[in-house]
Parts: sequence; structure tokens; C-alpha cells
Amino acid sequence: MIPIETWMAFTAACVLIILVPGPDNILAVSRGLSQGRLAACVSSVGAGMGLMVHVVVAFLGLAALIQTSAVAFSAVKLIGAGYLIWLGIKALRSRDLIAFSSHRRLSYREVLTTGFLTNVLNPKPALFILAFIPQFVSPAQGSIALQTLLLGAWFAFMAFAIFAVLGLFSSMFARWLESRPRVIQGLNMGAGAMFIAAGLSVIFLEKVENR
Repeated sequence: MIPIETWMAFTAACVLIILVPGPDNILAVSRGLSQGRLAACVSSVGAGMGLMVHVVVAFLGLAALIQTSAVAFSAVKLIGAGYLIWLGIKALRSRDLIAFSSHRRLSYREVLTTGFLTNVLNPKPALFILAFIPQFVSPAQGSIALQTLLLGAWFAFMAFAIFAVLGLFSSMFARWLESRPRVIQGLNMGAGAMFIAAGLSVIFLEKVENR
């Protein structure tokens, strides 16, 4: 059983990490602005599902293979970076990541898929789990793998909840933004640049040193 003090410390640390601006936050906020509360929640569900994939992978020990295999790590890194950069270029070219016209709205399936792929193709969460969660587990508390699974699942749930809240709050500003096309254009360009920066950071990402 994981002590309540460990849960509280882990929760506080995760909240701070989740609030750091990144692709998942941007997607949830952009869907909230463009398509309302439900789309923001759907995007957040996709992000949470992507995180759970990384958690299960770590639980099964496959993340350790990526950590130790240069080829596997490079492959995952390039795929993830390519997808983020593609999203960034698409946002800069079309400038419709945040858009209010009905023909530009994504289906909820597309919103869910984009949120999922943005996370699951990014190797950073897997490395985060490998580097961060072990700081909160202990052999004295039982199975290390089970503790990793429980803490990872809690992290994924918190990410979903926080992204959803951000998206819900952003939807409140939709009407104000709808009448300000220049602000929308600036937000789209900023979001596109953020995706590209995130992709480039993945390309130069180094493997976490073995502990």
C-alpha cells in the first residue's frame, strides 16, 4: 500500500508538471475555444488515454527496452517529433487550430485521435515515467510494478482532469475571441510555433541515464 504522504507529494509534483505549457494543454485549450466544452473534454480524454499507454508500456517493461536500445529510442523519437512538427506546420499554414467557422470544426473522433496521438507518439512521457515515478515507489510497500501502474494511472487521470478544466475555462472566452480575428491569428501562430518547438525538443532529447 502506498502511504498517503507519498500520494500527496506525488500529486503535488504532478500538478505542477501537468500545468507546464505543452502540446496537450494547447490542444485542450484550442478545442475549448473553437468547439466548446465537450470537445475540450474529448481532447483531454485522448491525452489521458495516450498517457495510459505509456504507463502500461512501463508496467510491462517495454519502456526499459526503449531506454536501452538506441535504435528503438531513435525510432520512437523521430516518429513523435515528426508528428508534432507536422501539427505545428499545419497550424501555421492553415491557421485554423483555433477557428469558429463550422466547416473547420473537427469531428469528435478526430479530436480524440489527435489528443491521443499527440501524447502516445511523444517519447517524453515514457521517459518521465521512468525517471520520475521511481522516486515515489519503495520495495517495502510491495510490488514495484504495481506501484508504478497505480501512480502512473493516477498521473494520467490528473492530466485528463487538468486539461479538461483548462479547456472548459478557455471555452468561456470563445465569444470574446470570435470578434477578434487578429488575436485568433496570433494564437494560432503561437500554437503552431509551440508544436514545432516541442517536436524539435524531442529530436534533441537524450535518454535518461540508467539508475
